[in-house]
Parts: sequence; C-alpha cells; structure tokens
Amino acid sequence: MAKALQETPSLEASHLEDVDAKLSFLPQRLRKKLLPFQEKGIIFALQRSGRCMIADEMGLGKTIQAIAISYYYKNEWPLLIVVPSSLRYPWVDEMEKWIPELSPDDISIIQNKTDIGGISRSKVTILGYGLLTSDAQTLVDTLYRQNFKVVVIDESHYMKSRNATRSKILLPLVQKALRAVLLTGTPALGRPEELFMQIEALFPRRFGTWNEYAKKYCDARVRFFGKRRQWDCRGASNLEELHQLLSEIMIRRLKNDVLTQLPPKVRQRIPFDLPQAAAKNLNATFAEWEKLMRGLSSDTTESHFSQVMTLITRMYKETAIAKAGAVKDYIKMMLDNDKLKFLVFAHHLSMLQACTEAVIESKARYIRIDGSVPSAERIHLVNQFQKDPETRVAILSIQAAGQGLTFTAASHVVFAELYWDPGHIKQAEDRAHRIGQCSSVNIHFLIAKGTMDTLMWAMLNRKAKVTGSTLNGKKEKMQAEEGDKDKWDFLSFAETWTPNESLEDPPNGLLFTHFEKDRQHDIRSFFSPKSSTEKKRKRFSGDDELLHIDSESSAVTKEEDAEKSNENLDSTRISEVDTICDEDTCEHEAKRAKSLSGWTPVSSSNKKKTSLTGKKPSLFSEKNSELHPCDLNTSSESPAVNEVWHCSACTYTNNALLPYCEMCHCPQGRDGERNGEAPWSQTEERVSEEPRRDGERAEGSAEGSRGNLGELGAQQSLEIREQESVANEKEESEKENGEDKSDTYQVYDGLMFCASRNTDRIHLYTKDGEPLNHNFIPLDIQLDNWEDLPETFQNKKNRALILRFVKEWTHLTAMKQKIVRKSGQIFCSPIHAAEELSKKQSVGSSTKRYVTREDVAAASLSKASSSGGSVRLISKDMGAPLDKGASPEPSTKLLSETGADPSALPPGQTDGGSSLPRGYLQALDSQGTPLCLSCQQPTAPPAPGRAWDTRFCCHACQEDFSIRSSNSYLRSKVLHIEHGVCQACHNNAQELYLSVRDAPRSQRKQLLESSWMSHLPLGQLNEMIRSPAEGQFWQVDHIQPVYSGGGQCSLENLQTLCTACHRERTAKQAKERSQLKRRSLATKYGCDITKFFVKK
Repeated sequence: MAKALQETPSLEASHLEDVDAKLSFLPQRLRKKLLPFQEKGIIFALQRSGRCMIADEMGLGKTIQAIAISYYYKNEWPLLIVVPSSLRYPWVDEMEKWIPELSPDDISIIQNKTDIGGISRSKVTILGYGLLTSDAQTLVDTLYRQNFKVVVIDESHYMKSRNATRSKILLPLVQKALRAVLLTGTPALGRPEELFMQIEALFPRRFGTWNEYAKKYCDARVRFFGKRRQWDCRGASNLEELHQLLSEIMIRRLKNDVLTQLPPKVRQRIPFDLPQAAAKNLNATFAEWEKLMRGLSSDTTESHFSQVMTLITRMYKETAIAKAGAVKDYIKMMLDNDKLKFLVFAHHLSMLQACTEAVIESKARYIRIDGSVPSAERIHLVNQFQKDPETRVAILSIQAAGQGLTFTAASHVVFAELYWDPGHIKQAEDRAHRIGQCSSVNIHFLIAKGTMDTLMWAMLNRKAKVTGSTLNGKKEKMQAEEGDKDKWDFLSFAETWTPNESLEDPPNGLLFTHFEKDRQHDIRSFFSPKSSTEKKRKRFSGDDELLHIDSESSAVTKEEDAEKSNENLDSTRISEVDTICDEDTCEHEAKRAKSLSGWTPVSSSNKKKTSLTGKKPSLFSEKNSELHPCDLNTSSESPAVNEVWHCSACTYTNNALLPYCEMCHCPQGRDGERNGEAPWSQTEERVSEEPRRDGERAEGSAEGSRGNLGELGAQQSLEIREQESVANEKEESEKENGEDKSDTYQVYDGLMFCASRNTDRIHLYTKDGEPLNHNFIPLDIQLDNWEDLPETFQNKKNRALILRFVKEWTHLTAMKQKIVRKSGQIFCSPIHAAEELSKKQSVGSSTKRYVTREDVAAASLSKASSSGGSVRLISKDMGAPLDKGASPEPSTKLLSETGADPSALPPGQTDGGSSLPRGYLQALDSQGTPLCLSCQQPTAPPAPGRAWDTRFCCHACQEDFSIRSSNSYLRSKVLHIEHGVCQACHNNAQELYLSVRDAPRSQRKQLLESSWMSHLPLGQLNEMIRSPAEGQFWQVDHIQPVYSGGGQCSLENLQTLCTACHRERTAKQAKERSQLKRRSLATKYGCDITKFFVKK
C-alpha cells in the first residue's frame, strides 16, 4: 500500500494549474455547484493521494466533496460508503444526483447481515454502521473479500472507541483501501483519545502506538478506584502539537470563516427554578448520591463504582421528568407565534413524550423522530417538515436525529435536555444552521437550577475547550448568553408532569359510554324507512346521482373481498354478520362506483378535510383529490337511466347501469345472453368458479386501468398543454429578444425511463435504451423545477415527453410505484409497465394467510425426496448446523410419515407435542449444498457454524419469504410504501395512531371523537384510549381475499385500510360468502330451472 500511496497521479502533483483545470474531471453540474472552499477541500484530498479526513464544521457540504473525490478515482472502484443507518437513503440520492451516469443497478444498499448478493455486482456499496456487529461474520467476510479500493467513512467519529466491534471491523477495511476519505464535523466529541482509531485507519503508526499516543496527547496516568488500578486516558495534553500534526492529514473549516454570508447562530441559556413538588424525587436521589460519594474509601469495590454510575443515570432521567412541565409550557409559548417553525431536541423518551403532548394540546402539526422510526421513514418525515408549512415542530432525539439530517426550514432550536459531550450538541444545532438557511438560528438551552443540568453545562464547557484546542487551534466554550430572568419566570410555576405509563386506568369520564347523546339509539329510527331502501326505490326514477356511476368500474369492484374473513367462518358468525348487513342496510358492492386505478374518489361532502389537529389538510396527511386522474364518469356518454337489459338466466329486467343482475348476479353481456342460451348449465359450475373469478378480477385490475386511459389522457393532455403554452410564451419572448436557442437543442422522438429502487429519482434513456446520464424527481417537475435536467429539455417536444411521464407516474398508486421501482425495468409508460408486472406476478393461489414452519418442512422434505438429498434443522440459536443424515435415507423416512418423526430430530428440540422443533427444516441436494427456503435453489456454501445464514439464495427471496410468513414484516413494508394512508378513504390512520399514542390520556377521547374513527364500537374506542396500538387503527388488507386464493401473496395484493373501512369491507365480504354458501347448499338439494330450457 505504501508504494501505491507514493504513486500520485499527474493531476495531483501539479500545483501550478488553476483550479478549473484540476477539477475539469467532474460532471458539469457538480462542478458548477461547488463553493470555493469546497474546491480547496477536494484538491487537499487529491494532493494526499485520496487519503485524508475532511472535518469541516457541520453544514458545509462534506458529502459533495467526498463524492467529487471518489469520482476522480472511479477507475479504481468498487466504492464502499459506510454511514449511520439513517443516512443510507440520503447518500444514495446524493450519489444519483451528482453522478447521473450511475444507473440504478450500480448502487447497492446492504439491508441486513446476510444481504451479500449485490456487493460483488455493484459499483457502489452503501453500508450502515448498525450491521457491523459480532454476529455479522458472513457480511464481514464478504466485505473483506471484495477488496474495496476506495472507501468513504461518513460520521467517522463512530470509530472513536478502540474496543467497539465496528471499529475493529472497519480498521482493516480502511487500511487496505488505496483511497480513504473520512468525514466528520466532530472528529473528537469530547477528548483526544477519540481521534486515535480514525488516525490509525488512515495512516497506521503515524502518531505512534496507542500507548505512545495516550501518554503524549491524552495525559494517560494510573488511577485507583478503591483497590482497582486502571489507566485513565480521558485527559488532554500537548494539544497545540496534536493540532499541528492533524493539519497535515485533516482539513477543517468553520462556518464563520468560509460562509460569512450565512446568518448567525445565537445561543441563549434560559435558567429557571423547579417547583418544589417536581423536584421531590430528584432531591432524594441527589441526597443518596452525596451520601454514597462521602462513604467512598480505599476499600471501594467494583460494586460501589456501578452504584455511582447507576445513581448518575437515574438523576439524569429524573431531571428530565422534573423539568418536563416547564418544557411543555415553553413549547406552548413558542407555538403562540403562528409563523415560527422550530426543532426540539431531547434524549429520554419521557421528555420526548412531554414535548409531543405540548404540541398536541396546542393543536399544531408536528413530526417526531426517535430510535423507533425506521431509517427510510425518517426521510419522509424530514421532507414533510421542510416542505409542509403546516408542520411547525420537529421533536427529535439527540442521538437518532442529531446527525446527517437537514432542517433548514426551522429558525429556532430548543434543547429540552443537555447531553454528555459538546460534539452531539453542536451536531444537533447544525441541523438547522447550515447551507440553505436563510435566517438567523436562535438556540435555546432550558437549564433547570439545582439539577444535573447545572453540572452538565459546566462539563460541556470544559470539554469544548479541549476539542477547540485540538481541532481548531484555539480554546472555545459554549458561548450562550443568559436570558432575561423576568421574561422566563413563568417556567418556575409549571405544573408537575406525570408520564402516561405512570397513570392508573383512566376514569370513566375519559372513556366513551353508552349514555352519551350521540350514542343512544332513537326508537323512531325503527319506523323510518332505511336510507338504502330509498336509494333502491329511486334507482329507476332518474335520480341525477346515477349519472355519475361508471358501470365498468363497478364491475371490477363488485367482488373485492375483505382480508379478515376467516376461511373457517362458522354459520353462527355468518348469521350474525348477515343480521348486521341485512339487505335493507347494506347495498350491493356492484352498485358502488370506484376508480379502477386504485384511487377512491373523494366524497363531495368531504371537500374540506381538516387534519387531526384542526388545521388545514396537508400534502402529507392524505392523498390530494386534485391528483386523482380517474374521477367518476360524468360524461354524456354514460348510458341513459331508463335503459334496461334482460337477464338471460332469470329474465329479470335490470337497469342498464347495473353490470350484474340484481336477482341472480349474472354478469351483463355474457355470450349466453347474446346467443339466446343460458350463461351456464349448472349452478355448481358458477359456485365453483366464483373464487377463481375473484382472483382473475384482482389480477386484471391493472388491465382494467387501460379502459380509463382515455380520461387520463384527456386530463394529462390538458395539463400538458397548459405547461406547454407557458413554454411557448417563453420561447416567443426569447425570439423577440433574439435569444432563441430551441433550434440548437436535440429533439428526442421518444424516451424510456427507469425508476431508482432506493430513491424517488427517475433515470432517462433514449428510445433505444441507451442511457442519457440524466435523472429527475417527478415531484420537482410537478412544482416546475427543472434544474436536474439539462437545457435540452427546454425544448417543448422534449418537455412534453417528461410531462406525459409524470402524469402517468402520479396516476399509479404508491404500491404500484414501488413494484415498478423494485423491478428495475426500463420502460416507456409506467402504467403499461405496472400492467405487465402484474401479469408476471406468480399466479399461485393459496387460501392460507401465511407460510408456516410446517409448510416449509413439507416443501423441504418433498424437495429432498425428489432430488435424492437430505434435510437438516437450522435455527438461529444453534451454533452449528444439525444435519439430518448424510444420505437420502433419513429424508425418505421423514417423508414417508406424517409430519416429522420426533426420533429423527435433535433431542430436546421438540416442543410439547409440536410437530416441529424451533427453526426450519432445510433441504440439501445430493452434494450437500443447502437449498433456499423460498425458491429451493442452491445457496452459497455455508461456513462452519453459520448454517442460519444460508436460509436464502438472495435478498429478494428473503424479502418474499418474510412477507409471506411474517405479519410484522408485512406491516412494516406496507407502512413504508403507503405511510399508513387508507386506500379507501385516504385518511392518514398512522398519523391518527401516533397522535393518540403521544397525547395525554385526557386528550385521547377528544382526538378520537373528532376523527372518522368515532363510529367504531365503544369497546374498541376505549381500548384505543387505554393502550393504543398500531393494529387498532389500520390493517393490511388483501385485495383478493385469502379465502379466494389471495393468501401468501406479494405486496401487489396488499393495501392499507383504516379500521373503519376494513370493518365495512369485512362485513360485506362475509355477507357475500354467506350467500355463496347458501347457493352452494341449494344446488345439492335442488335443481336449476334453467336446465328445462336447455336443448338436449
């Protein structure tokens, strides 16, 4: 490696060329975006053979510098980028944005510890720190074998600990690479010892061994804690010398020096006294801690040390609870200013809960990011805060959201709690104070007197002096002016706050009861005509509402089924549902019009929907009705109301708008009707074909969307013409000014597209499939932002191609967009691509909801028997695989018996009469190669003791298996795609759940009363108040129901339904099943009258 480092390209060696010449290798758009200090950072790295640390202050654009440096060495790729898990997707977006020549297949995100298939095929691999653990040996071995020549380590201070597993794994990876760039705004969070592993990774032994470094720069000395002797390396010494040495391998710029035009950052401390009641528990813990510290002596043992640390941790948490009431009042005070957007940082979940309660009580819209929020969902929330003016508060965990995210829409930052080191505090501050910020950023630290806050603030200032001297060459401290005491005096009178989990069961006043006026049954309703009956009577009376019914979409909607209808539904349950959904109260689904595209038209009575907090609807809370291209058909081409058709099966006269006969449900326009023959000869055939037709309709729903392309095209062409007219006016004005360049632009006859798997970007190709090395985000085009595309697309013909694509793309549901993205196809029309993918989906039909271990075992035994192989039991808990025989005989034995023979399984593994032990039975072929549990194809040869890692042949199979076998995984995938928005009523059920969960119990009833869920049964509503859970608010529904073959399906057959819509759909489906069973029974004991008319 030393020889490689000496071979510096001629570009790097030349110091006389100007900056433009040195950076001419960059893509044009990236080159134009660089600021002067960023250019210097890139040249600094190139002059050091691509091995350095870029330690610019947060918000100065380290990412774009690293991308430019790695692009210079693209001939040496593959490139490895290691980032915090929450930043994986932003990094992919940045790579695709600035290096458009990268196709979607060139970038791979490692999703889990066994997702190693894409590493060898990809040019760029993005890895999260969270996967670098001691049990990820399969992944680590693959990373070492790949031999990455270029490595980028983002937030490299994650390597600060010498004993951490991730540091030990990354050290050889970075040392072995020819080019390595470390990025961090805080190389040392609190002391010099945190620098050593980063320096050692870049330049081994450059600063000596660890002992030499610690003695020289960390003021290492032996300390005694009782009788325990240990080296203490937490000090600091020779900082000026360390700073000089670091400047040779590290470049660091501060915002005050290079971004003088950036608005200032103003810190302010707001001290306040705690009410006596709030500080009661905290004072008791303080007294206990002081007593323990006074009792320490030379006889102190390890247990005393752990007691001290436990008490400090408890005091830290009790400080948060004690000051939570004051923090709530402060947040409410800030929310009184309607124009203010701000961030609130905290560490403990109790404090995050208190902050959230304050926002909910103020009826403001907010986002919350803590450790429980998936990394992909965090990007969605960041975009919501940045772009939605109604979202005014971001409640953030210091550790989960304090790094890598951008919140420049905020002008204020509030620290409800302090943290242990200044590095994390500065990182969190600069989520708002960074490039793109247009106003000064006011940072408020809420300091409760007489608590841990006072001690921690002093500690933060001591550590800031050390890190300032080491990194910046000058002593620093947390400069923060003290606020006016009289102005914040109200905080001292705040009410004591109690966490929700500490409260007892809510009193009856906070629950729903039958005695409430709107929940009492009026006896007069018994004598009133049913609303559905009135509608039926008016069905043929020429009511104008019928003009809005699209018969074609009604036909598709007729037999959509519910997910929760259990296959073994007994007659008692069916009769109950039938009572609830009597003919007089429930209308046939065939008579309800619905869009074929998967969008449900918004009711006219719901034009002005309000958010959960009483504010205006937001782009992120529900689907915008203006984006629905397929509304109900209101054209004059609809069939006349008084036209009728005669059913060929039962001769009943039906209205022309009905696609099915009202009496026998025979479809309109079947061959039997046109030929004068009965549409079927035996009712049994119809009964047996019902489930099959359900599946065919679900499968053909994408095909049905073709029928609506006329409406879609009309609306699209109208919108395209509007934007084209604007472009024409612009062209004409340019012609008048002599600036017409349209003749010089290349005109494309057609374009093809490919959707990125991991971002919102769409990549462009010629009609022949050649990459154009350009990409864009459809939402940007909708907002008339064309900066991602070159000037060629100023030509109106080229622009029309993009506009047409965007209209078709937004026409697809979020689920279909995801399926198209996942395929990686290059296509002309996204609608047609979605249709083709729908046809290619596995036609397999199953009436079981999930794949069980028994199903896997049966498939493995069958495969082993047919291939002459064997089976083995694999379990995550097992250190080594347990082979079930070295020859085909054991598998034959297992197959010949029902289930698994307990004698053939490992002793102690059978569980109380269960047919199978824990784990899975996996088939092996005749050569002993393990076969994939999902597709039964060979997997990678297992390493000793790691049989569990050979369950699947690729990540796609693992994901497909998890969706078909795990309810929690299935819910997480659907939530990631549809964000908890009901696909029937378009209300955001996930947002309602989060609001109810985070609200104080006294507010939960009011939230539910004002929501569309208020009509649910009282017991269910009260359970939502007592212990809200995600599954109480929305369900993952099977579009083609499980009982008709929709079980064990892919994502395409799944959708989000809120609990209210799901109950309605379940009841209707149960009724249809009941009718189907009654007809089936009737055919056993009776005959069909139509047989009399059939010619022999």
